[in-house]
Amino acid sequence: MPADLFESDAWFGNLLAHGFEQPPQAFKLVLFSANGQALAHLHLMQSKPGAPLASLSNYYSCLYGPVPVVSGGVEQVPPEQWHAAGPAMRALPGGAQLRLQPLDSASAWLPALESGLRQAGYWTQRYFCFGNWYQPVPPGGFAAYWAERPSALRHSVERGRRRLAQAGRWRVDIVTGGAAQSPLSQTSLQEAMAAYETVYSQSWKGAERCPAFMPGLMHTAASQGWLRLGVLWLNDQPVAAQVWLVHGGKANIYKLAYVKGHEKLSAGSVLTAALMQHTMDVDRVQEVDYLSGDDAYKADWMALRRERVGVVGFDQRALAGWFGALRHTAGRWVRRATGALVRH
Repeated sequence: MPADLFESDAWFGNLLAHGFEQPPQAFKLVLFSANGQALAHLHLMQSKPGAPLASLSNYYSCLYGPVPVVSGGVEQVPPEQWHAAGPAMRALPGGAQLRLQPLDSASAWLPALESGLRQAGYWTQRYFCFGNWYQPVPPGGFAAYWAERPSALRHSVERGRRRLAQAGRWRVDIVTGGAAQSPLSQTSLQEAMAAYETVYSQSWKGAERCPAFMPGLMHTAASQGWLRLGVLWLNDQPVAAQVWLVHGGKANIYKLAYVKGHEKLSAGSVLTAALMQHTMDVDRVQEVDYLSGDDAYKADWMALRRERVGVVGFDQRALAGWFGALRHTAGRWVRRATGALVRH
């Protein structure tokens, strides 16, 4: 399976350029084959002097992993290279303490890296990051998928379409780059991006911490062929917008918003259904991924749930590693104790 888009240089390039309030110090750890060919690399960072060495990730990241240099490069990395990764990380700034997240716990490379870290003298531990709801596309595409959805969701979308029609002229545009996928629309990428910004500013969501990140991501996604920017217009005004990213047979639901005051129109649900149909029947994806979070509504749209995890590592040969391990252990104990008190 192709590498996830969150495990690509294009993703990391935009994140590093626009996704941090204070740019971190970035590193690239290259993983080689037995004959010296570069197979993959890990993007790492130190957020500030004295901070742990970490994955190049933050609140914008939904998955983290090695970037393949050649097709299937991650799978070809020999065990000795994962073992060599431990000493290589220790030598980087902040390397006495490691924090990598969010990770696919089912990935084959993760146990190999953990083994290499332990062999290098690190104490490691996994922890829960967030739930991840996803939907394999059934044979029959959107029609089969939609028939399996709860009746309450299907009726909500149907009512939303009727109410939108009663409120005026409405349409959905799905923009990938220069022009929309809808044959009746002439909406350009810039117009759709402006519509997204308008909807987001009038939604229930707070301002982006890094205002340049989403424009940068949409431009990057358009250039890479990932972008599916959906906009629902009512009387030529945008009332809902969503950013989906399609890559490697998977549609990722990245950002969604609707204008406050239009809740009865179910514009967000109508737009989600339109993008579901497009990605399943036009893009022919095999999976749709709601990415991060256990919001209750996601269970209506998705059939399955998995978990993303993180890994911490502490160098037992370094004083900073021991202090970090003590803080980590004490913090987990306090959280558990506090949780037990709250439950009682």
